[in-house]
Order: sequence, then C-alpha cells, then structure tokens
Amino acid sequence: MILIGENIHIISPKIREALLSRNEEVILSVLDKQKNMDFADLNAGPAKGDLKGVIPWLCGIVEEKSSLGISIDTTNVDEMAAGLCKIKNAERAFINSTSNDEVRFEKMTDMALEFGSNLIELTLCKERGIPKTADGRLEIAFEMYENSIAKGVNSDKIFFDPLVLPIGVEQSQGIEVLGTIKMIKESFDPPVKTVIGLSNISNGSPAELRPLLNRVFGVLAYGAGLDAVIMDAGDEELVRIFKMLEKNNPEKNTDNLYLTLSKNMAEFPDFIAPEYDSGDDEQAKIIKAAEIIFNRKIYSHSFTLI
Repeated sequence: MILIGENIHIISPKIREALLSRNEEVILSVLDKQKNMDFADLNAGPAKGDLKGVIPWLCGIVEEKSSLGISIDTTNVDEMAAGLCKIKNAERAFINSTSNDEVRFEKMTDMALEFGSNLIELTLCKERGIPKTADGRLEIAFEMYENSIAKGVNSDKIFFDPLVLPIGVEQSQGIEVLGTIKMIKESFDPPVKTVIGLSNISNGSPAELRPLLNRVFGVLAYGAGLDAVIMDAGDEELVRIFKMLEKNNPEKNTDNLYLTLSKNMAEFPDFIAPEYDSGDDEQAKIIKAAEIIFNRKIYSHSFTLI
C-alpha cells in the first residue's frame, strides 16, 4: 500500500498562511509529521494570484529537505509543470489529477507522458458528474483507460480514483466505491492501480467518529484491492493497521477482526458478518461502522453510542 499524506492542503488556514508567506519552517514541520508516509500530497488549489509559484517552491522543499515522494495537487496546469521540473525523479511523482473532460484529460496525459509520472484519473466528467453506481464509475474508467493507452500512457502509471463521498451525506456510496475498486482491479489487462482520498468518507462527521470511519473503510478498501491511499498522516493507528494487513500479523484483539473484514471484502461480493467479541466495545464499534458502510444500518452522528 502506498501511503500519501494529505496534510499540506490549502483548505487548512495554517497551511494557506504558510503558502502565502512562503513560510518554509511551517512546511518542514508538517513534512516531519508525515515521515510515516511514502509521499506528500501538495494541494495548493488553483495556485493563482499571490499563490503563483507556490507549487515549484513546495516541490523544491520536499525534494531537498525530505525523503518523501511528491504528489502535485492543483488545477493549475502551468504550476504543475513547473513543479515537476523541480523533481529529480519525476517519473516517481503523482499528477493529481485528471477527469474525463477532454481539455483537462489531454493536458494531464500529455504531462504524464512528458515526465513519465503516475497519473491519478478521477471517474467523473462534466456531463455525468460522479456516477451513483459502481458500473457507472467503471464505464468512465474504461473510457479513460482506452484513451490513455491510445496516447501511450503505461497502464502501470494509471491510478483510478473512484471518488469517496461522505458517509453522512451519501450513505449508499461507500459500498459503491468499494465495488468500483474491486471491479477496476478485475477488469483491466494490462492492469491498473487504484487510489482514494480516504478522509472524504468521514467529512462532516463528528471529530470523535472520524478515525473509526476512516480506519474501517480503509480496511475494507484494502481488501477490495486498493493500491494507494491519500490519508491523514496523523492517524498513526491507521498507519499501523495498514502495515499489519500487509504483513498479515495481528498485534491486537481488534486486528483479527480487521483482517477478517479485509479478507471477506476480497473474497465475497457482499457484507459477511464476521464473528467477534460482542463484549469488546471496540470490536462492536468496528462492526457497527462496517454495517453502516455496507448500508445495513442507518448512519447517525451518535451511532457508536447506540
């Protein structure tokens, strides 16, 4: 599993101020807290006006003063190209991202070919938006795949993002994303990879619920065949869980439950309720979260108290 830290994001007031003032000390502090990641996602939004030039500035800091790989996340094509020029091994970097809209797609695939970078492809387009079903998302993925391969993009450089939506807003969409991941991993030859923005699943949920929702959804996505995850580097328990799943080496009582959920996700098309210790509050909460993600129980902000 490739771990990509989401913590340098313009939506954070602290990060936005650091970008505007070019405060290297703040950026280095956040990078230090992401040492448990493989990559840092550098999200500067449109990177225009006072933020023009911020992407190459950020890439220079990460390249020179960190061992992390780089994921460039901006809607500004010129900024992205300038950032990639600052990276010594641009073929390892991520371009985040393209949709299935022709103009954006052409520019991003051209850039991926020029630099040899990994390309995150979102399963959406202006005409259809984000499809509500796994089949709809897969249809867009097929279109983008065919066009990417026709242009010369290597399949192993393509990372499809099926677009996670908040469970508190679109509860049925959790299982659709998991289904899309499975279908993408089974449908392409040569194969492609998958990536999600994990924290989206818990956006809008109470702060105390977010880690649980992220962890359970992350475990299920891993079982579905997820290759990379953009996540909060501060959730050290989730990092531990992902590494535990890779090693298949449980360390806690809850780990056996996580392993079972992941394996069931890999082997069965629907939710299979695993055996667990109902007297263990943590295990009971994990099961409730899984049932909500699979749309078996109605989500509420207080579901762990039920």
